Amino acid sequence: MFGARCLVRALRSCSSAPCPRHKPSARLSVRDALGAQNTNGERVKVQGWIRSVRSQKDILFLHINDGSALESLQVVADSSFDSRELAFGSSVEVQGQLVKSPSKKQNVELKAEKIEVVGNCDAKAFPFKYKERHPLEYLRQYPHLRCRTNALGSILRVRSEATAAIHSFFKDSGFVHIHTPIITSNDCEGAGELFQVEPSSKIKVPEENFFNVPAFLTVSGQLHLEVMSGAFTQVFTFGPTFRAENSQSRRHLAEFYMVEAEISFVESLQDLMQVMEGLFKTATTIVLSNCPEDVDLCHKFIAPGQKIRTYAKKQLCNVAAVDLLVPGVGELFGGSLREERYHFLEQRLARLGLTEAYQWYLDLRRFGSVPHGGFGMGFERYLQCILGIDNIKDVIPFPRFTHSCVL
Repeated sequence: MFGARCLVRALRSCSSAPCPRHKPSARLSVRDALGAQNTNGERVKVQGWIRSVRSQKDILFLHINDGSALESLQVVADSSFDSRELAFGSSVEVQGQLVKSPSKKQNVELKAEKIEVVGNCDAKAFPFKYKERHPLEYLRQYPHLRCRTNALGSILRVRSEATAAIHSFFKDSGFVHIHTPIITSNDCEGAGELFQVEPSSKIKVPEENFFNVPAFLTVSGQLHLEVMSGAFTQVFTFGPTFRAENSQSRRHLAEFYMVEAEISFVESLQDLMQVMEGLFKTATTIVLSNCPEDVDLCHKFIAPGQKIRTYAKKQLCNVAAVDLLVPGVGELFGGSLREERYHFLEQRLARLGLTEAYQWYLDLRRFGSVPHGGFGMGFERYLQCILGIDNIKDVIPFPRFTHSCVL
């Protein structure tokens, strides 16, 4: 406690003291350089990887990309620079003047005064070739290098933007973000497709469980969100989930990300659907606004999208539920009103022999229970939906599926 108070006082004193003025760094990202308004010969430094090299008479043209944008920055240099080391894929640091470009293809270009090769690249051995549009199936063979391509770069920038948009939607809507556990003793889905967690080396008695009970990688944060919805009226979580499905299909992963929400004092399925629709529309609008070039590039790989449709269905416990289905993707959202009737749940758990294990779940209904409901959205399937990507393995940085856990 004493340390925390000292830290707060130190931060307050720092914030009240005048900050020394430092000269702004001349280092620019490619995105910032392309969007620069001042092109009157300002000296800047840009770092990135060479996407193309060509020489024309006494002039050398390079295109540099650092992952901040789809478009690359054109660098113009004279032939005095050694072009032998300036190969496709090499990493470089370029210093020079940012000027208005005479070409209509770009607004600005960098007149190089100094080019330093940070890391060489053997272009012949490099698995990706300049000007070749490699299929996504081919890129999957190189999970450690495929992020350097335009296709995966665009997908991963959209993924990052969508992540921020989802968090922004929930924050603006008054939801509390809950970090639900990855290791759990619950089987939320009840499908039995679980990864069991055990220490790599047995501790003391081999027959004992590390946690005293069997533990698994989570398949859903729903039950933990239901706990939190007894104290906060609106909660959400966004994190990895795991399914031990023996499938290599284009729709399945062993590790994927789920967006899940739980809302208290909800008695209408329509109220849930409004939040689901708001999440989808808001996140997609932000992505389309902030990443138009990346989305356009992705759409060149796919057929035109189809309309989204929904349908409501009844579950075994007579609780209203809704799924959002997307052609070519499958179930995108799944939501329901939760069963809050104590005696009904008590009888059902007794029939299944789970009363002791889920006594805590019954307690939620005994102590100040309220009508509530929630939903989950598969994040990778959402990305497939808005980008039209056919295989779910292409919208996650490092796909894990049966017989494959590379890196």
